Amino acid sequence: MANLKIDELFNIAGKTALVTGGSRGIGEMIAAGLLANGVTVYISSRKADVCDATAERLSQEYGGTCVSLPADLSNLEGIDSLVAGLKEHTDSVDILVNNAGASWGATIEEFPENGWDKVMDTNVKGVFFLTQRLLPMLETNATSDDPSRVINIGSVDGLTAPAWDTFSYSTSKAAVHHLTRHLAAHLTRRHITVNAIAPGPYPTWMLSTGVGTGGDVEGTDWDMIGRGNPRGRVGTPEDITGLVVFLSSRAGSYTVGETITTDGGQINASRGLPSTS
Repeated sequence: MANLKIDELFNIAGKTALVTGGSRGIGEMIAAGLLANGVTVYISSRKADVCDATAERLSQEYGGTCVSLPADLSNLEGIDSLVAGLKEHTDSVDILVNNAGASWGATIEEFPENGWDKVMDTNVKGVFFLTQRLLPMLETNATSDDPSRVINIGSVDGLTAPAWDTFSYSTSKAAVHHLTRHLAAHLTRRHITVNAIAPGPYPTWMLSTGVGTGGDVEGTDWDMIGRGNPRGRVGTPEDITGLVVFLSSRAGSYTVGETITTDGGQINASRGLPSTS
């Protein structure tokens, strides 16, 4: 008889996860949500001091194990360094969240090559090669009944053309969505499911730079920004955590190659609606 109880369907306790870009923003929200549900979490980001501080704070707040493994995932040297550091702590990964990302804004006439390369290297190349390097660790515990999970964090900007001059960012996120489908086609039979999440507006450093507050997350009027969204608000940690827990649990083990939006209806429910500003 099928076990349809919530505590079994969504139970992820005892698993091991790596969350890249886990020191702030959506990555930190995901790391916190996994810790709160009994997962051992490793986080990575470029800035070692910030990554270390976040890992220590999350461990204390949620009473679990959160380990900092700083690395620059825009190049193979940084990726291999992260994998080597991870292997010093564990021989397996059950959940890989490819969240590390970069953005760049400039007019089409002035958009520089280094702005294109930095974003594509971090957001696309990093996702592919980190997943590639971690395949043996992802396969260690993977079974038909309980596959390992790769969750790539894309963006609604990869689903529709944004108003901002972030040409490499939107292109990179569209690439992440398609890479998700391609990886899923190759890895599902190896008991590794691959899916993507495409967030809309969340209260993050990256979005604060886009709306003109220059990275001042606390000083940004998120209520005002949320009023322009069909749901009337920006995303919360519960919103992103709910999707990650679903995709990481028994409840999501038959979901493969999908890109799931979490945007308050920004794409599908906003056309034709009057302004709420």
